[in-house]
Amino acid sequence: MFGPGDFFSPGLFHAHVTNLAYSPNHKCALSYIKAWGGTMSETAATAQPHAGADKKARVSWMLFDWAAQPFHTVILTFIFGPYFAHHIAASGAEAQTWWGWAVAIGGLIIAFLAPILGAISDATGPRKPYIALFSVLAIAGAFSMFFATPGTENAVMIALVGLVIAMIGFEFAAIFNNAMMPDLVSRKDLGELSGNGWALGYVGGVTSLIFILAFMATSDPETGKTLFGFTPLFGLDGFNYEGDRASGPFTAIWYLIFVIPLFLFVPDAAKKRAAKNAISLGLHKLWATIKTLPERRSYFAFLASSLFYRDGLNALYAFGGIYAAGVLGLSVTQVGIFGIIAAIAGALGAFLGGKADKKFGPKPVVAASCLILVLACLLVVSTTQTYVLFAFPVDPASSAPLLTFYFAGTLIGAFGGSIQAASRTLLVHQVRHEEVTEAFGLYAFSGRATAFIGPFAVAIATGISGSQQIGISPIVVLMLLGLIGLYFVKQKGPAD
Repeated sequence: MFGPGDFFSPGLFHAHVTNLAYSPNHKCALSYIKAWGGTMSETAATAQPHAGADKKARVSWMLFDWAAQPFHTVILTFIFGPYFAHHIAASGAEAQTWWGWAVAIGGLIIAFLAPILGAISDATGPRKPYIALFSVLAIAGAFSMFFATPGTENAVMIALVGLVIAMIGFEFAAIFNNAMMPDLVSRKDLGELSGNGWALGYVGGVTSLIFILAFMATSDPETGKTLFGFTPLFGLDGFNYEGDRASGPFTAIWYLIFVIPLFLFVPDAAKKRAAKNAISLGLHKLWATIKTLPERRSYFAFLASSLFYRDGLNALYAFGGIYAAGVLGLSVTQVGIFGIIAAIAGALGAFLGGKADKKFGPKPVVAASCLILVLACLLVVSTTQTYVLFAFPVDPASSAPLLTFYFAGTLIGAFGGSIQAASRTLLVHQVRHEEVTEAFGLYAFSGRATAFIGPFAVAIATGISGSQQIGISPIVVLMLLGLIGLYFVKQKGPAD
């Protein structure tokens, strides 16, 4: 699962002001708002939290994760990514390089615009217009990827431009969807709502992936049949891999159908007069918060540490399919099976990680997960079609490399799930109770703002070396930096 829970919250400033307003120094907070041109009245700032939305609204909000997850599962990682490596790019190394640049550019655009658009949204109120706008980009970008036909002159450009547009659309739609969450339930129920949405996203990703593997994607190039032995649906030509390309339009249509309940049943924030200097207000508050971080060593160390291991993990998700296709020669179907295994392992890992978190605390879970992810990365890097663990040659017909990769993928799925779940708990340990909302906003923003580091590093290393194995090595370095940074993190901080 690529990136559930690591989006920037455009409600960051509003959440911080709300926390200040509930604190004993709320008058000071109100003075601060007025000094920077805000329009919030003391009555509004000190109003009690709402009772929450009804069940239909909450389920409709969670369906957004179900709707959007196939982009990460089907396009970014397990179907279109390997298709790009096998049939569009000239080689696996070229595919990894170009894919890395596209993901990095998309991430950089998102990081630059997220705080600005978030500030404007907080000042103007409603989020649905932004979700609608970026949904159009998401659908258009995903749909256009069908036209990346093998052997055509502009296939690489069509695929990569479509990827960047779709990525920007899906990510920004998710940002504004996440901003609606505090308006749906009371603060004590935010974790449950978020977790249920995350779980539904896993299910949506796996369901869409299984459907495409069973009924659309070409499994046997000699017969043009799917994994289940069917002729691809909708008249798609299996010999020309139209089913693999159609993963783009499938993702677009899936999203279009399942995002509709959000617009119909989820209440939106009321429209309000735009705050004076909304952009400068939001950016100034964010910068003011960042400047205080070095004084809080454990909190700062956690944000820095998580920045590295989340970048590494996200890059691992983004490049797993392309690496498997280029180095191990896995087919789209085999990579898809790997994706199903990893997603199931991720759900199980998050569940068992929560149990371990409850017994031992979050820091040991995060540290152990980070260490095992490093070992899993080394296992992947050390395995090719001709040897395992660098030193053990295997017969070209042997299934050992495939089984080794699947085993590593299971570890990545399981401990990737547990590290993300336990990280949220460890964050709560770093802050006071009244700072939790702001902390999660800053945590999400820092992850998105630096999400381009991993893809950039992989793209540069692959381009220079011409080797996918060497090119993937920066992910190991990022995970190790994250593990080292955890040494300076205290498990129990101001929240206690």
